[in-house]
Order: sequence, then structure tokens, then C-alpha cells
Amino acid sequence: MSGKAMIESVNLTKKFGNFTAVDGVNFTVEQGEVFGFLGPNGAGKSTTIRMLTTLLMPTSGTASVAGYDIVKEPDRVRQNIGLVAEKVILYNRLTAMENLLFFGQLYGLDEKTIRERARKWLSLLHMLEWADTLVMKFSTGMKQRVNIARALLTEPNVLFLDEPTLGLDPQTRNLIRNFITDLKQHGVTVVLTTHDMLDAELLCDRVAVIDHGRIVAIDTVENLKKLIPHKENPNLEDVYLYLTGEEIRDRAFEKARPEGIIHG
Repeated sequence: MSGKAMIESVNLTKKFGNFTAVDGVNFTVEQGEVFGFLGPNGAGKSTTIRMLTTLLMPTSGTASVAGYDIVKEPDRVRQNIGLVAEKVILYNRLTAMENLLFFGQLYGLDEKTIRERARKWLSLLHMLEWADTLVMKFSTGMKQRVNIARALLTEPNVLFLDEPTLGLDPQTRNLIRNFITDLKQHGVTVVLTTHDMLDAELLCDRVAVIDHGRIVAIDTVENLKKLIPHKENPNLEDVYLYLTGEEIRDRAFEKARPEGIIHG
């Protein structure tokens, strides 16, 4: 890590009516760091990420990404980030390459650049041989790999990954983990939200645990393990349950809510 802050959040807060989804969170992510964001359903993870990626306006507080203010300079923020949301953003009736050409043009890239970068990322993600195959024929893991390539077409400084290995087979999870490690080695800053404790333990330089909209702990995995009293060789799941409790966080909403706004 270089010591250069790529993300800075100061008292970042988001309210939906009387409900406070994110309650004054403060953290910094350095360049080249893989930063884990863990928390129960409804804890504020996704809402925080949506603010940092300019999809939601904060109620109060400030944050910058790649040196740009998320409220005052949202276009500059977007030019410097990639986002792999929990839902795959691809068109089933287009091939992998056609999808990347479409999204690359939306990002303002010329066709030559898109094709060069698409081939590069598809190759690194072991998908180049499938470039001209319709996405509808792909498995979940294959779609996710193209989805990651889509987010990297702009070669962003910061990559946000929301549950990138959810529902994938062990081989694909392993491939994506290795790929994230390679991105880090090339200086890309990665913010990883996940419920997979092994992902967090293997990949993250530091982890923030958020609960009820507030960060309850933030440190390296090894230091977080020291929080567990009277247990030999605790793992990250032990830490997570110790900090957030063992109660299941099921909840139903009286009214339908916008997709993804406060689900995490």
C-alpha cells in the first residue's frame, strides 16, 4: 500500500424518512488496498457503497473517491471507479464481446480501445474463448466473469465488488479470488462487500464491520481476531458473530422499496 487515500468517508450519513440506514461512518481506504465491508442484512453496507459510487446522495457528511468529492464531482468519481453490483448487468441476447462493446461505448470509449481491453480482461478471466458466444448460454460463473470485465473496461483506480463470488462453484470462486489479488498487485484499490467470511479472510488487508448503520470495528483480520475472548484460533466468522450478535436479521417491509436501496 502506498499510503495514498483513495477513499475517505467523514461522518457519512443516509436517512430514508425516519430510518437512518448509514449513521456517520468514518473510514479511509488506501491505494492498492483490498478493503472488506461486512455486516448483517440491512446493516448499511450497500447504502454506503451506493453513496460512494454516486448512486445515492448522502443526507449529510462527506466522502471522496480517487480524490473527488462524491457530491460536488460525481462525474469525475464515475470516471475513476468500476462497479460489480450483486446483480449481473449484461444482455442475454448479445455475445460477451457485443455486451462489452455496448457498455464500453456508454463509457465513452472508442471501439479499438474497447476491443483491446475486452480481450485483455476476458483473457485474464479465462473467458476469451467465449467472447463470441451469447450470454444466455453462460453459467452463472461465466456471466459474473464477463460482468467483472465490463466493470474494468475503463481501467478504474477503484473497483467496488458486491458479493462477487455469491452462488459460484469453488473453481470460479478461486479464479475470482486470484484475480482480485492480481488487481491489488497492479495498484487497483478494491472495496469488497461480502457475506463470505473466507473471501474476506483470504483477500482483505483490512475489514470494517458495520451494524445498524455504524462501523463497530475496523482493522486487519488478525487484529480483529484478538477481540475474541477465551477462544483458541478464532476465525473471522467468530469475530463477526461476536460483534453483530447471532440473531437472524430477517425483516419484511410494509411497503415495497426501491431495489437495492437499503437491503444491505
